[in-house]
Parts: sequence; C-alpha cells; structure tokens
Amino acid sequence: MSLAEDTTCCHSATTAPTSSILHPLQPLTPDEITRAAAIVRTAPPYGAATRFETIELLEPEKSVVHAFKPGMPIARSARVNVFSTEALGVTRMTVSLDSGTILSRKDFPTARPMIQLEQFLAIEGYVRAHPDFIAGCARRGITDMTTVCVDPWSAGNFSIPGEEGRHLCHVFAWQRLRENENFYAHPIEGLNAVIDLKTWEVIRVDDYGVIPIPTIEANYERQFIEKPRAPLKPINVTQPEGVSFKIEGRHLSWDKWSLVVGFNAREALTLHDIKYDGRSVAHRASLVEMVVPYGSPDNGHFRKNVFDVGEYGIGKLANSLSLGCDCLGAIEYLDVHLNTMNGEVLTIEKAICIHEEDSGLLWKHWDFRTDRAEVRRARKLVVSTICTVGNYEYALYWYFHIDGSIEFEMKATGIINTAACIPGKPGKYAREVLPGVVGHIHQHIFCARLDMAVDGEQNSVVECNTYAEPAGPDNPYGNAFYEAETVLDTESKAARRADAASHRYWKVVNPNKLNYAGTPVGYKLDAMNCVTPFVSPASPSGKRSAFTQNHVWVTAFDPDERFPAGEYMNHSDGSGGLPDFIKQDRPIQNTDIVLWHVFGLHHPVRLEDFPVQPCISTGFKLVPHGFFDGNPCIDLPAEVNAASCCANATKA
Repeated sequence: MSLAEDTTCCHSATTAPTSSILHPLQPLTPDEITRAAAIVRTAPPYGAATRFETIELLEPEKSVVHAFKPGMPIARSARVNVFSTEALGVTRMTVSLDSGTILSRKDFPTARPMIQLEQFLAIEGYVRAHPDFIAGCARRGITDMTTVCVDPWSAGNFSIPGEEGRHLCHVFAWQRLRENENFYAHPIEGLNAVIDLKTWEVIRVDDYGVIPIPTIEANYERQFIEKPRAPLKPINVTQPEGVSFKIEGRHLSWDKWSLVVGFNAREALTLHDIKYDGRSVAHRASLVEMVVPYGSPDNGHFRKNVFDVGEYGIGKLANSLSLGCDCLGAIEYLDVHLNTMNGEVLTIEKAICIHEEDSGLLWKHWDFRTDRAEVRRARKLVVSTICTVGNYEYALYWYFHIDGSIEFEMKATGIINTAACIPGKPGKYAREVLPGVVGHIHQHIFCARLDMAVDGEQNSVVECNTYAEPAGPDNPYGNAFYEAETVLDTESKAARRADAASHRYWKVVNPNKLNYAGTPVGYKLDAMNCVTPFVSPASPSGKRSAFTQNHVWVTAFDPDERFPAGEYMNHSDGSGGLPDFIKQDRPIQNTDIVLWHVFGLHHPVRLEDFPVQPCISTGFKLVPHGFFDGNPCIDLPAEVNAASCCANATKA
C-alpha cells in the first residue's frame, strides 16, 4: 500500500529474538530452516538437482506437548519434502535439528511436488516464447507478446495421451492493453498450453478456435477511477489502554483463551493447543484443503478443478498486510518464515494479523416489572492472514469469542476467473459480466481438520437430529417434536452429510467428563455452510476430490493422515485421502479423534463480482454445548463505552 502507516499502533514480532523457542509447537525459525536444509544437503536425494518443496516443524507427539512446562528443554525436528528438477518423485525426510541427523526418509517415485511460487513467472516466459503459442496469439491479432499474461493452473489427471509420466502445468491467458490495467477483462479464449515443469518443454498448445478478445476496460486500481465518490467519515478503532491479549513467542493468550499460532507453506495458519480457562478444546485446527471446481465443459475449462492448498500451498502465497487497510485497530503482526526451492529462508513480513474486535451484543435482559436492564457486549480475538492464489484472494479469519466459541470465516475476494464469448452469447455455464467477458459457475469447497480434545483426548462424536412426533396419542395437538442423539462409533458410520429437514448437527463430547446436568461436556459443530458438489464422483476430478462427498468425516487420530485428498495432490489419482483413511473402519468412540468438516461457497457469478469481487463469506463455528455449567460470561463486569456519542452531538 502507498498509504502511510501509523506504526505506533502496531507491533511486529521481528523485534523479538527469532531464535527464542518458548513452546514445542512454535514454528521453525529462520535459523532452523537454514539448518534443516543444510542437514538434507549432506545427503541430497537427487544430487545437484535436489530442490525443497516444504520445510516445516515436525510436530512433537501429544504427550510431549501435554508434559511441557515453561522453561523445559525443547527438542526440535523438521519435516522436509524435496524433489528433483529433472525427474518425477518426492522424498519425505525428517531431521533432528539438535543432532543434525536425518531421522527418516521415504521415497515416493511417482509423486509430484506443489507448483512453486518461483515457477510462476518462468511458466509464463516459456509459454509465451513458444512458436505455436505465438502463432495462436497472432491469429487473435496479438503481435506484442509482452502484453500476454499467462496464469499457471494445475493440470489435474485426465489420462490425456502424451501427458503420462510427466509433471505438467496447464495455462490460461489474457492480454494487458496498457500498464497496470486489469488484464482479466481481456481473456484470450480457446488458447491453452501444457508445459512440463521438469524439462520446461511446451508439449502441446491447444487452440479451440478464435473468439475476439474483448477490449473494453474494467479497472479497479485507484489511478483509473476518474470520479471517486465522496469519502465517508472515518471510523476509528482506538484502545487507549492498550490491547487485552498477550503474545510470547507464538503463544497467544486473551481473556480465558490460550493457543499457539503456527504457519506453514501448505496450510497457512495453523492453531495449536487451544484452551479455554485451562481446559483443552482442540489440539490442532487448520484449513487443510480447498478445491475449486468450475462447471464449464467447453474448450480447456474442463481442467479447471484446482486444489489451491494441495497443489500450490496457500501459505507461501500469503500477503504482507497493511495497517489501516487490511487490518484496522490496534494490531499485533507476526512475520512468517518459509523456505524457497533452494532451501533459503523466505520471510513474509506482517503475514499474520492479531487484534480484538467489538462483536455486538453478548447478552441482555430488561425486567419490565422493575424497569432494570443488564447488558454485556461481546468481543472477539481475531487471528488472520490473506493469501493470493492467482486471480483470487482468500482471507482466513479465526475468531475466538468471549463466550467460548471458536469461529472460522473464509472471505473470498479478488477477481473472478474470466473467459471470452461472442457478446450476448455467454452459454449455459457462464454469466456475462462485461460485453464478451464471462465468469463460469463454480464452487469453492474447503476442508478443515479439527484435531479435537474436548476436556482431554478421549472424545466421541454425537449426531443430533430433530423429528416430529407422529400424530397419535403421544402428540394429540400435533405440536410435539424432539431431538434424538446417535453416537457415531466407527469411521464408516461417521461419514455424514447435512440434512436441513432434521436440522442435523454434530457435537464432540468427552463421555468421561460430565457437566452439572450429568451429561458429557461437549462442543457443537455449527455447520452452516455445507455445499452440494456437482462434479460427478466417477469423473477424473470427482475421484480426486472425493472428500467433498460428505460434510463430516471422523477418523481415529493418526499423525500421518493430514490431508483429505492425499499428501501429494499434483496429478493425483484420488487415492490416499479420507475415503481410504476410513476403509480401516477404526473405532472412534471415547478415543483420540479428528473431526473433518467440508464446507464452502456455491458461486453462480454476478455482474457485481467484476472487476473485483466484493467479499463473499463462508465458514463454521465450534460452540460450547454443555461444556460449561451455564453462561460462561455471566461474570463479565458491566461497562458503558465512554467514547460513544450521539451522531448529532456538536463537536467541541
């Protein structure tokens, strides 16, 4: 941002020594990333061709975390994925940062790594220099190839002849008519290239036929807005006495909440050891996959079924956030440290924003007999990051509410993926947003992995459905309805879908801990954004995204079962994900379990989504359900905000 920042209202964790490890779940420091890479280089699996996909903390066993007390020595290890620049395969290694040794190694000869940030511009360069692609552009009237913008898309797995045994990227292209203008208004329709990321060979250029490139501009940058509206009066968020949260290293505490804030290249934000008033709620929570299926079978658009977490890694695409723009109020920023392909440190400054927000009315009651009222206001702690995946921005927000609830919100903004049409003829799979420019119907389907620990690790999942009592002696007036609870005791029984007709929901309970009513303490999954997938389960893309067929999955905890569609997503065949996990049909009653929740956005494009889409939101909540013996916020002190005033108050 070019706006000046008031640095007196923010703080970045870079002021603290980066080598200080205060918690066993604290993410790797720059020194540790460098050391991990150096250890691997002592025996590089692919020799000089070895490159680093991810270097991240190898999270210690839960028993180590539970036993940890401040000041205790902390053993540190790293998980490292490396690949070759010349051949297929990924090697997974674990290394001890303390002893400098490689602890384990496993080779995956046919796996492909995530597409790396450093490869984006190289892909564009090779494609727009290829003679067949240049000829395709010429057929559309483009002679200056420097105006062509090429976006790298994962290629999927469609059994197309000539693509076997390669590591490929499939591209879409647009034209930028002048400096800084919005090139997504000018799609180069029907021209796609497929490039091998090992040899950098453009193996094929597909030309489905010429559609004129739309030339009407639709810009969003401030220099192009000729008549901006009159500015609104500022809304200032001030905390004259400072913030109520505290952060030490990566350990965050606020009111009765405490947690460790993590981050890695694949998942972005990860939250650990989440407790309320010293009571465990979850061991780990993160967004572990995101698939975006598009609904058009036309031209090369059938391939648009991208896994933004598993095929790119959204953490490496995190933004450096700006005070007063991305983040409003009194802000604490955290930098994140990742790795480049060469094993060097990549630091994204101010990638994580932490702040408090007023959250409206918490509770109120007015006694009309005595004319007395009690009011308490809610507030929440916000931990957020914003990642840009090509044309789209994904803003990840974790909210910790003062009433013991946890909420995840995903805000999607940025620019819709565009294609071209004959003006006025968008076809059945798209909506025209500008003459000759369309956005295809699509979905954003997310999966959260919630390693629950409600008052301890011995948990069960209960499904709750509401039914109407049948007409008869038990329901003489036709008004009776009730809630029925079913414990899901095996993994196969816990692969579940939402049902609006019965207001179905799920709760995680600890059957060994009872509340004052004599029922197990628990947390309810408020799954208010379930979506119906429309990609055929038997299709190539449907097989790879099989986790989307259920809204809830429950598995017995296994530290190696981390991702719902599999560990290595590029060119995957659909194996190694949740459907395979639950084939073991392990018992999940009164044991250490993981709750997986699938939710998302169904997105028929609107005209209002272009040239930049206003935020649309999805998410879920974890709400205490018998976890407390009553309202946990009944003890909040009464307050009146002295800074509030009447809108028509005369200024001094």
